[in-house]
Amino acid sequence: MTRARSWILFCLLLLFVHGMAGCAGVARPADPAAAETDPACPEPTPRLEVVSTEVNLFVWAQYLPQEIYDCFAEVYGIQVNLEEYSNDEEMVAKLSAGGANYDLVVPSDYILGLMIRRELLQPLDPARLHILEQFDPAFLDQPFDPGNRYTVPSTAGTESIFVNTAAVETVPQSFADFWNADYAGRIVMLDAPRTVIGMTLLSLGYDASTQDPAQLEEAKARLLELVPHIQLFDSNSPKTALIAGDADVGMAWSSEAELATQEEPAIQYIYPTEGAIRWQVNLAIPSAAAHVDGSYAFINYLHQADVFWRALVDYPNTLPNRAALEYAKIHQPDLYNRYMQSPITNVPPAVLEKAHYLRDVGDALPIYDKIWTEIKGGE
Repeated sequence: MTRARSWILFCLLLLFVHGMAGCAGVARPADPAAAETDPACPEPTPRLEVVSTEVNLFVWAQYLPQEIYDCFAEVYGIQVNLEEYSNDEEMVAKLSAGGANYDLVVPSDYILGLMIRRELLQPLDPARLHILEQFDPAFLDQPFDPGNRYTVPSTAGTESIFVNTAAVETVPQSFADFWNADYAGRIVMLDAPRTVIGMTLLSLGYDASTQDPAQLEEAKARLLELVPHIQLFDSNSPKTALIAGDADVGMAWSSEAELATQEEPAIQYIYPTEGAIRWQVNLAIPSAAAHVDGSYAFINYLHQADVFWRALVDYPNTLPNRAALEYAKIHQPDLYNRYMQSPITNVPPAVLEKAHYLRDVGDALPIYDKIWTEIKGGE
């Protein structure tokens, strides 16, 4: 059955059961008896005991298909309250300010050190996680969270150059090429401080996570030169500008680039000569979470093989969950083959070896924050 037909049947069922609220949002009735479970939604295996009647998720925009949130709400009879953010700094600022009652967040690798130092996250209980053996070991026990004490992997990918080859005479091959005058006014850039500053540092031949004030000052000056030539900053959907013709070149998350190349074959994703930026986002529970049982239930349900494969449909990132990929191989072979054949989702080893993870910059963080404030002030 095609995804479109499945979703139509899903919405018709919800409309019948819930009335006009069925497809209007993420929230669902808290009473399991209030609605018949959608047969398209896999049952939790195992079903965890959840006494909370709601769970508050604070996640990336363009992170998971709506069906996953809806199915979790249906099978557990719990209300899901969803709020989205566009970069890690926004998420950390809200948690640090206090008063936000979030039960789950999805921090990137480089921000975890700061969050742990600020005691914004609580250690996970491995006994309450039934999906740990499903992960590719390459995504576990990373330097940003040794032993996965605070996080469970979610998705991974790269940040690199994408370009409409039909609209430019010269296809960029490096981050340094963004400063080519031919691209002036035609660039879409991610609205992500560490990514953009890191890209600039790499273009200068420096470490993308340097703590050297002199190197950071040089990067700031170089980035200020580029800002007037950037058409827009967009982390939610940078592909939109390229597809619409509002920009011709830019920087994108790998999932956005993969979707863009599927829609417009002239768009290409280029791994730069300096090396791409790698990322991994992770599931974590805030220290002040009020519905921890709901948090663990969502983490386990999300990573069920018969649930998580759906992430490949709308947001095709690299999946650390081997069981989900195996499920897709058997039950969704076209989707699986596209994933495996694409160098964007199934990144070549040589690209990964040359790529750069952003790291916690410790005491240099205020310098990065100040640079970004100046950069955005000069838009």
